[in-house]
Amino acid sequence: MLFRKSKSVVEMRELRYNPLTGQWVMVSAVRRKRPWRPKNFCPFCPGEEETGYGWEVLLLPNRFPMLSFDAPRPERGGFYRKARALGQCSVIVETPEHDVKDLDGLSLDAMTRVVELWKNITAELKKNPGIAYVSIFRNKGEEIGVSLTHPHGQLYAMPFIPLKVRLKIENSRSHFRRTGECLFCRILREEMEGERAIYENRSFAVFLPFFANWPFEIHIYPKRHVQWLTQLAEEELMDLADALRTATGTLNTVLERDMPYTMMVYQAPFKGSYDFYHLHIEFYPILRDNGKIKYAAGIEMGTWDFTYDGVPEENAEKLRKACRKVVKRIDAKGRCFT
Repeated sequence: MLFRKSKSVVEMRELRYNPLTGQWVMVSAVRRKRPWRPKNFCPFCPGEEETGYGWEVLLLPNRFPMLSFDAPRPERGGFYRKARALGQCSVIVETPEHDVKDLDGLSLDAMTRVVELWKNITAELKKNPGIAYVSIFRNKGEEIGVSLTHPHGQLYAMPFIPLKVRLKIENSRSHFRRTGECLFCRILREEMEGERAIYENRSFAVFLPFFANWPFEIHIYPKRHVQWLTQLAEEELMDLADALRTATGTLNTVLERDMPYTMMVYQAPFKGSYDFYHLHIEFYPILRDNGKIKYAAGIEMGTWDFTYDGVPEENAEKLRKACRKVVKRIDAKGRCFT
């Protein structure tokens, strides 16, 4: 029998539950229509239909969303669970300037405006009873699959808590019950006393973690125990902007080329109490050397357990050397570790 695509299939948007892993899979037929690096046109530049003029940082609705507040209700029945793909997918246009290559190319004031937007949209979405978690992330580089090169990040406001976040919550809760301390605070203390520390300012620390998956993986932790961006004071937002500029500049210097990466901001979920949790940011750079990609292949894809191609402490030393160059170039507010 020939299967014909109805309009409902073409526009399908729903959540599908994986009973083996406990994950929700976001299904959206609309995503197939995304443009791929259009020539002579950028929808995020000033003066375009969605952007207009007179802005410094901009939050736009994603035109090809995985999640939407008007998502249809899926059909019921059968063995597998489905749910409405309720939520919000947004694009965070970080600057009007098209040719800025990364966050280290923004001024401190411009980067501060970006993290202020992160804070403000988090505060707004926390009020929505249908949202359980907000993911703020950034993809950079053609190797990652970025379809538009204008500097931008993304936001997914989700009706569920992602599996990786649930695992972090479970482990940090267990550690707190055993020891009475925040697991993240303990990790921060361990890393800043060791040879994997890279940079710090008044409020934030940057390091390559003991348990890194990616060769030049970088984490950013606030020194103060907070769960959400909404808890950061004005001076802490500026320090976060400084740490992000320094971290991306370091990644773009360590191999003397632009580093493709994915960045994720991890906050606590919106529903429930998470005093044991800790706001943090993780960068997953995919190069292990210049021109050599660290592929998440057989063992990583099959087991979710990573192999590390090298020695973390040696790569941390390379990052520290790169950091020292970057601190001078961007006039960073903190200090690199030696």
